Amino acid sequence: MNDFFNVTDLKTLMGYVELFSPLKTEPVSLPEALGRVLGEDVVSPENLPGFARSTMDGFAVQAASTFGASEANPAYLTINGSVRMGETPAFSITPGEAARISTGGALPDGADSVVIIEHTEAIDDTTIEVYKTVAPGQHVVQIGEDFTAGDRVLNQGQVLRPQDIGIMAAFGKESLPVHMQARVGIISTGDEIVPIGEIPDPGKIRDINSHTLSAMVSEAGGIPLRYGIVQDDAELLFTACTNALSEADMLLISGGSSVGTRDFTVEVLNRLPDARILVHGIPISPGKPTIFARAGKMPIWGLPGHVVSAMVVFRSVVRPFLDRLNGLSNYRQTVWPIPARMSRNISSAQGRTDYLRVRIVKKEDGLWAEPILGKSGLLNTMIQADGLVAIDINTEGLDKGAPVMVVPI
Repeated sequence: MNDFFNVTDLKTLMGYVELFSPLKTEPVSLPEALGRVLGEDVVSPENLPGFARSTMDGFAVQAASTFGASEANPAYLTINGSVRMGETPAFSITPGEAARISTGGALPDGADSVVIIEHTEAIDDTTIEVYKTVAPGQHVVQIGEDFTAGDRVLNQGQVLRPQDIGIMAAFGKESLPVHMQARVGIISTGDEIVPIGEIPDPGKIRDINSHTLSAMVSEAGGIPLRYGIVQDDAELLFTACTNALSEADMLLISGGSSVGTRDFTVEVLNRLPDARILVHGIPISPGKPTIFARAGKMPIWGLPGHVVSAMVVFRSVVRPFLDRLNGLSNYRQTVWPIPARMSRNISSAQGRTDYLRVRIVKKEDGLWAEPILGKSGLLNTMIQADGLVAIDINTEGLDKGAPVMVVPI
């Protein structure tokens, strides 16, 4: 048990991320790609748009034909046809001419701009008055103005958003290579844990952790694999871990990470093939009794049994490892913090990073982080919280009004 609480600093722990590689890629259809991580750069195969098109309803013209036009001195133009949607105009525009055009219509040859319909008046079926000058290119999207053939459109390692799916559809891509989603095994340990459908006897508690962690894994883009509740028995835990090794890409063991005669996590991890315990104890609160190990290519975490501590540890240190497996290029910063100011003085013990649960309150002078105080194991502190504020290991606390960054949860 010499491994217990030989506390490892967070910088060293996070450096272990580089020991693991992103999962392989797989092709998925465009509708299935939303929220997945792109497996390779995508470059534009063609100009977009492939033709000059109008952005307004009006008349396609040569801009020079409108120079000097005003309400007092309108320009008179002859209508030389209409542009049908979805067709290439079979005529061209010369000086003094115009063509009716709708939003998205292709400009006829010779036209370089569009006069919006509100700035014109029909004199008869063949003549219009123009009351406002337009510049070349006005109300027009030029060929390749959105993307030029060869431009990089999307980057490997980015999460695909609805707008990304849309641009891929514009290029005619029916499928995309994306990283496989990490399968995360989840084991709850402890004689005191019972299924959520049971009424717990005195001294027993329902299995909160596996459901909470499963939700956090899904939210992070992984696939949770729940291996049920394992009693405080080394052989049962070894069997569950062995099963997870053959099916999962990461393993979370909830409970069994603190000092105790009935905790077997370290013993079991040392028995797994090609396993090595890298960390047991990290300088954060809550969450100090955290184990991190590697078995072959799989990262394994022994998380605290208290669900609040497990959630804080997942958010602060486990999530970047999961993001790495999922192929995210910015795995070190996948949730962007919100700037705010502390609403009151908060003390903190030096020598550890304290994760303070806060709610964000909007006032006339900006956003304020209001601490949610309570014992670390109380679930209501997480239910009420909008985010976490990390109080640095070398800081004794935060003063009222101090600027902070709130990591949303």
